[in-house]
This record gives sequence, structure tokens and C-alpha cells, in this order.
Amino acid sequence: MTVRVHTSTPEDAVEAAFFRIQQTSMLDVPILNPALSVQAVDFQRWQGHWLGIVVTPWCMSMTLVPASTDGWISVGVNKRRFVHFPSGDFAFLGGQEEELGEYQSCSLFSPMDKFANQTEAVQTARAAMVGLLTAPDEVPAKVVQDIPTKKGMSRRGFFALGKP
Repeated sequence: MTVRVHTSTPEDAVEAAFFRIQQTSMLDVPILNPALSVQAVDFQRWQGHWLGIVVTPWCMSMTLVPASTDGWISVGVNKRRFVHFPSGDFAFLGGQEEELGEYQSCSLFSPMDKFANQTEAVQTARAAMVGLLTAPDEVPAKVVQDIPTKKGMSRRGFFALGKP
């Protein structure tokens, strides 16, 4: 795979790639939520690369994009690697798109039928980024007390707690 380095925010390239996907391979797929559009949310530098969330009518995914070749671990398309964050380890799949180059993503939601509008989806994406980058022992006690107890709750389940 070709590593394309993004020295500035990759949000435009992310949106272009996923908009093209929506207009081609996802065209007329029944799981699309017509209330949603493609949007790159809050891309920021994280461990030398870009981390953000992409919201689409079919999924919401954490997305890693290389900012340099230093420290970037290529995995290949549809190959998995685990990435450690303050909140835990998450499995990311490698991808490659013409507009973006190599990237890695971790699905948070799919399908997106539970979201009534773009604002709800973007707010959920922003809350997920905060949760991802916050160690469990950094969560204020009040927030922990307000979390419903569910046996066997996954990390994705935790991220979904505040979802409407």
C-alpha cells in the first residue's frame, strides 16, 4: 500500500473519499440513513498522526491517517491491528482510498439508523473521541455513578450509553 503523508488536517480528503464511496458502492444500499451526510469530525494530532471520526449515512468510524512515515504501522487492506488508547485497546482495519491514501478505521456504529439527524451523530462522535482519549480512572466519580450497570458491557457499549 502507498503511504500518503498528510502534513495538514486530512478532513477534506476523508470527506472526498467517503462521499465518493457513498455515490458509488453504497448507492441505493438500504441501510443508508437519509438524514445523515459524510462528515469528518474533530481530526487532531495523536501520537504523530491524525485521529478523528468519520460520520457517514452507513457507519461511524474512528479513523487514523498518517501525518508522517515515522511511527506509522502499515497493515494492508482489511488487515487488523490493535491500537492502544488511554481508554483501552481497539481493533483497526487497514484501508486505501484514492483521495486519502492509506488509513485505518475502527467502526463505532453501523448501521446508523438510530440517529435522527446529523447533529446527533456529530455530538456522539465528539463524545466518543473524548471517551477514547480519557483513561477510565480520569472519569469523574459522578459520571461513573450515573452509568447503568450492564453485565458484559463492551467498550462500544460504553460509547453508546449517551446515544439517543
